[in-house]
Amino acid sequence: MSLERPHPALWRYYVICSVLSGPGIFITLPYLYFRYHTLRYRFDEEGIHMKVGILFRREVNLTYARIQDIHLHSGLIQRWFGLASVQIQTASGSANAELVIEGFKEYEMIRDFLYTRMRGYQTRNTSAAASASAAGPGAASADSAEVVSLLLGIRDELKRTRELLEAQTKRKDT
Repeated sequence: MSLERPHPALWRYYVICSVLSGPGIFITLPYLYFRYHTLRYRFDEEGIHMKVGILFRREVNLTYARIQDIHLHSGLIQRWFGLASVQIQTASGSANAELVIEGFKEYEMIRDFLYTRMRGYQTRNTSAAASASAAGPGAASADSAEVVSLLLGIRDELKRTRELLEAQTKRKDT
C-alpha cells in the first residue's frame, strides 16, 4: 500500500480541534502542527510502521499477525472532512488501540487491506489462484484424483494392518 502521509484535511481538522479547545489553543495548536508534519506510515509485507514526533518521537511497528481487531471511528468534524481513524487493537491487554491510523480519506480501503492481511487471505489465496491458473483447468481435477487415489491406498494399508493385528491377537489367545 502506498499511503504514507496523511491527507491535508487532517491539518484542517487539527486546527478546528485546537480552536474548539478555547484557551488551550496555545498548547494544542503547536503540538498538532508538529504531529501533522511528522506523521508517517509505512505498510509493507511484514506489517504497519508509524513514526511521529520531533522531541518525543514515537515509533510503532505492528505485524499483521498481531492484529486482533480493527475499528473505524469518525466524529462529526472528521465526517465533515471525509476522514476517519482506523483503530487497531492487539492482544496486549490494553483497553486502548495499539495503533491509530488517522488522516486518510481511504479509511475503508485501509481497513479492508488490514483485514485481508490479518487473516492471511492475501498470501494464501493469491498463491493458490496463481498455481491453479498456471496449471490450467484440468489440473485441479487431476490433483484431486491423485489425492483420492493416495487416500484410498492409505485406507487399504490401514485395513491390512488392522487385519494382521487381529489375526496376531487371535493366535496369542489360542
